[in-house]
Amino acid sequence: MHPSLNMNKKELVEQVADHSGLSKNKAELVVNAFIQRTQESLATGDALQLIGFGTFSVTDRAARKGRNPQTGQEIHIPACKMPQFKPGNKLKEAVK
Repeated sequence: MHPSLNMNKKELVEQVADHSGLSKNKAELVVNAFIQRTQESLATGDALQLIGFGTFSVTDRAARKGRNPQTGQEIHIPACKMPQFKPGNKLKEAVK
């Protein structure tokens, strides 16, 4: 079974269940735990590194000026923290 081009969470849970032999309920717990733990790590400023897959981290985005596309008026965009993902070498190779 090939995953769809745009996999949603439900489809991911089904794929995890199929590939791991877990029930869909247990697979959903695993997926939810991964998502929650990743969010918690990033919220505290920690990175999550999965060797070969990639690294989830947080970067600081500086304040900048932008334009309202409807009015053309210049607006101030405040500084913020942004999550980012940097793919690992094995993931890069798999996608080639």
